[in-house]
Amino acid sequence: MSEAAAPPERVAKLLARVGLCSRRDAERWIAAGRVSVDGQVLTTPAVTITAANDVRVDGMPLSSPERPRLWRYHKPAGLVTTHRDEKGRPTVFDALPRELPRVISVGRLDLNSEGLLLLTNDGALARRLELPATGWLRRYKVRVHGEADPDRLAALEKGITLNGVAYGPIRASLERRQGSNAWIALALREGKNREVRRVLEHLGLPVTRLIRLSFGAFQLGNLARGELAEVAKKVIRSGRPAIAPARRCSTSSRTDALPPPAFRWPARLCSTPSPGPARLGSKRCRAARLRQSLSNAIPRQSRSCEGTSRRWAKALTPRSCLVTRLVRPVRD
Repeated sequence: MSEAAAPPERVAKLLARVGLCSRRDAERWIAAGRVSVDGQVLTTPAVTITAANDVRVDGMPLSSPERPRLWRYHKPAGLVTTHRDEKGRPTVFDALPRELPRVISVGRLDLNSEGLLLLTNDGALARRLELPATGWLRRYKVRVHGEADPDRLAALEKGITLNGVAYGPIRASLERRQGSNAWIALALREGKNREVRRVLEHLGLPVTRLIRLSFGAFQLGNLARGELAEVAKKVIRSGRPAIAPARRCSTSSRTDALPPPAFRWPARLCSTPSPGPARLGSKRCRAARLRQSLSNAIPRQSRSCEGTSRRWAKALTPRSCLVTRLVRPVRD
């Protein structure tokens, strides 16, 4: 086990983090007497350890935890998003390449749903990504049977309560009709269990096909069914600090008010070294004051809400003291 400084953690969590098993399996291993700490066989999983402890499984020392990794996977219909299925149905993890390390899913897609599913080897990263408090937008393309009413779909943006369960704002719009079926574009942030199917069935529109197109900044793109693609390490490194709970905007209740936190901005706008302090009265000093006055002139909603889908960025150029540009985020 690595001696790198790390906060104390439960032994079952460590076993899951190094990729040996799930936390539930780790608890079973501990109950079976397979895990020891500093030579003492554990009898309970309620043990906190640090990097200084010698943890072994079946007498063998643990390997160092692998760096956090993330994959995009195009889940086909007919696979269950679980490691074990009591009914013996095929699972997502059975269909993955054998050389892949042990991974867990970020959220779930049910048996008949398809599209983008994020997989990771880091449980803490998965938890942060799937929490509704992160405000990450999930986009779906849904085929339903029946006559879709655009006005009833638009009313879902106010939220809806079904059988005592409150669902947050859902942005839904009719894309096209196809005989007795219709295609609906849908976006939401909570992603509760079978939320899309239950809400649309309440409107008299049984779902016949459901495809997830995106999860936050991550897109399905042109991944073929069953195809797997790893997300670049620099994207994970730049996105993880932004996975904290998103700030709410009191001036807007739209579902697109908070953009995915893993947008990457052009390097020239976010990584240019500072040229140092400006002399009082110099051209740069006057430009800085002008920039501040322009910033104050921008509507408060655009400045205080992290959530507008576009951001104002100001960049100095040699020809003019100040050029104000509207920069769009760059998606992977």
